[in-house]
Amino acid sequence: MRRRNLLQLIGAGGAGLLAKRANAQHEHHAAPVGTGEPRGRRHAQGYMPVRTLNGWTLPYELKGGVKEFHLVAEEIEHEFAPGTRAKCWGYNGTTPGPTIEAVEGDRVRLFVTNRLPEATSVHWHGIDLPQGYDGVGGLTQAHIKPGETYVYEFTLRQHGTHMYHPHVDEMTQMAFGMMGMFIIHPHDGEAVRIDRDYCFLLHNWALHPGTYRPDPSVMQDFDLWTFNSKVFPAIDPLVMAMGERIRIRVGNLSMWNHPIHLHSNPFWVTGSDGGRWPQALWRREATEIVGVGQVRDLEFVPTEPGDWALHCHMAHHTMNAMGHGIPNNVGVDQRGVAREIKQLLPGYMPMGKSGMSEHAMHVEHGMMEGPDNTLPMMTGQGPYGGIEMGGMFTVLKVRESLAPGDFNDPGAYVVDESRRARRVSSDPDFGSPHRRSPYANNAPNASPAESDDHAQHLHHEP
Repeated sequence: MRRRNLLQLIGAGGAGLLAKRANAQHEHHAAPVGTGEPRGRRHAQGYMPVRTLNGWTLPYELKGGVKEFHLVAEEIEHEFAPGTRAKCWGYNGTTPGPTIEAVEGDRVRLFVTNRLPEATSVHWHGIDLPQGYDGVGGLTQAHIKPGETYVYEFTLRQHGTHMYHPHVDEMTQMAFGMMGMFIIHPHDGEAVRIDRDYCFLLHNWALHPGTYRPDPSVMQDFDLWTFNSKVFPAIDPLVMAMGERIRIRVGNLSMWNHPIHLHSNPFWVTGSDGGRWPQALWRREATEIVGVGQVRDLEFVPTEPGDWALHCHMAHHTMNAMGHGIPNNVGVDQRGVAREIKQLLPGYMPMGKSGMSEHAMHVEHGMMEGPDNTLPMMTGQGPYGGIEMGGMFTVLKVRESLAPGDFNDPGAYVVDESRRARRVSSDPDFGSPHRRSPYANNAPNASPAESDDHAQHLHHEP
């Protein structure tokens, strides 16, 4: 029987480790080789380096005025969150692969070495370039066979938020994690200055409980929905100070569209893979749908300090592993049946009578443990209890005082009780709320007085 599967709750803030091969180079916006540029400061070409959630930026070497990057397509071991790992495919030891950063007008040379068991290629998604470098296997180039290295070389004619991914057996290769971000900064700078620049990719994975390889045949069902191949609470928070301007670049290479919602801070939608739009085209939003194959740039200056949720607004995209085809037993007392089944299946536990939160409680108190290599659906812990989110969810942490370039997690934002929602009663009959009972007249035990009261209530309701 397939059911919701649970492991011990993951401690808040656990981010997991990147593959060993990436650790030697791992910096969220690593400086190009030889520059010695400190993290958190502007590049010599004037732009603010991008910080990739749970990721890193690929260093380059400058040779004859050309920026050389080297991608290696290979099988890796990836951790979605502590407790769940899988054999995935990625670039340079990670999924997504490292972010590539350059500047409009730069000449770039990109080496791609194939260490996969099948052929591949790289498509530079949204980038204006000569046809021979577009990376569609069989159409614009020969396939990069296992063991081979190809080179792509072109001049960047635009700026904007872009992506890269295979165009050979892409149903498998993208489902296994082969993708990355390609950020091109404008040559002449930006009229509205950015203080913190973040990016991440949206993706989904079918990793069946107890298995260790993603299933490429499942595209839109319940599975692991990720920001940069991580699920909450292993997703990095976004950190910023009051008064700073933040840009969040969101790319979507999953198999579904995602309404990305930010709490409390309405943002401007300012750009796409077409670059930063003219200000007359900026839109004020609180939720922005990022379609499959699209990117969107979101910008704002915060209005309030605090810890603010940033997530996909599709409810099942803010869950982790979840079984399919399970009867809905909410409201059903299953205790008697459960006792009998447990005699045959000692590890059995039925679906919750009161809702899905019940499962988090069972795991927290050691009452249930699921199969190997899977996660609870709703996992995170906050200062006031379970956050009950997973998947595509993280936290924007805005603070009054934070040094420029300081990306350390400042911990939970806790305010005085007088300035937060609080309990005023534990009585379910508290107060005199206006209510409607549309079936009161038809209730089998309703008295005439109850029916009259109901009618008067409806008549006089403001």
